[in-house]
Amino acid sequence: MPSEAKSEPPHAALLTLAGMLLGLRRVSVLMPGVVIFAVAFGAAASAKGLSLVEAVLMSALVYAGVSQLVAMELWRPEWSWGAIVALAFVTVTVNARTILQGASLQPWFSRYPWFVNAFQLSFFTDANWLVGTRYHNEGGRDLGVVLGAGLALWGVWVVMTVPGYLLGALVADPRKYGIDLVMPIFFAAMIVPLWRGKRGALPWIIAGVVALITVRLVDGYAFIIVGALSGAVVGAFLDDPA
Repeated sequence: MPSEAKSEPPHAALLTLAGMLLGLRRVSVLMPGVVIFAVAFGAAASAKGLSLVEAVLMSALVYAGVSQLVAMELWRPEWSWGAIVALAFVTVTVNARTILQGASLQPWFSRYPWFVNAFQLSFFTDANWLVGTRYHNEGGRDLGVVLGAGLALWGVWVVMTVPGYLLGALVADPRKYGIDLVMPIFFAAMIVPLWRGKRGALPWIIAGVVALITVRLVDGYAFIIVGALSGAVVGAFLDDPA
């Protein structure tokens, strides 16, 4: 006997200019934070001795936000293989969050050809993931929203690296003016819309506490890895079974 329930017909794989413009409008509220973030990276790159061209190329080709700032913290005039491996491991750990972000939207993205996803994921960031998640939860299905937001953020990120670099050449110690606080403030603002109550905050608290303990006990950037893994493990145990 056939079931009376009918499956929902698949949505068309939309990718329109109107969607891209909508993505631009929705992400515009985050632009001030991205501007300051990019300026902070440019200043850090200048302080580490990169040329303006190298700093702009890193922003344009790597386009990794937090990882770029972490890389500048670890940057050194001379490199060993051990230092290169350590930098790669830390930046991979920082960027690993995008695996889960992409997976959360995979049912939507899977409707598009691989080359479309390869292109739009090149501009995939925390900000347009947040925009895309909200839009998708509201019933929207136009991938242009994610792509438009990502392209807009990329353009701002690259352009604002330049004044940041020039500022860094004038400011001997960017931390004196609180530029080093841009990253934590930006991410604190980003996670507010993701608040799911006290239970959902436990992984964040555990990750923060473990990271603070680790930074006191171990030199370097092990606290990033240990804190992230601790929060992920706690979050996995808290998830309701399917």
